[in-house]
Amino acid sequence: QVQLVESGGGLVQAGGSLTLSCAASGIIFSAYDLGWYRQVPGRQRELVATTTSGVSTHYADSVKGRFTISRDNAKNTVYLRMNGLKPEDTAVYYCNAKLVALATYWGQGTQVTVSS
Repeated sequence: QVQLVESGGGLVQAGGSLTLSCAASGIIFSAYDLGWYRQVPGRQRELVATTTSGVSTHYADSVKGRFTISRDNAKNTVYLRMNGLKPEDTAVYYCNAKLVALATYWGQGTQVTVSS
């Protein structure tokens, strides 16, 4: 059974920092591309950052220079370090694990709220 469990969300003031974690089980973690997405009510889920099994990374323009995605294959965990948070970063953040076109899994989400 595959599980992705996010943690680390919360309430923070603008300019502050948070680190999200996503612990995976039931998959060969190192083989998967991993990503963080976010969604606000009434809008589509959007990509925030991804890291491939080869450890290359990609960021949405809105978070470049502020967010950092990283993975620890030994701990089956992917992280999202968020610095310089803005109110517009407020959303539910979801962890995603994808194995090419064969399989994709989502976590349950963690709320991030940035107050102005």
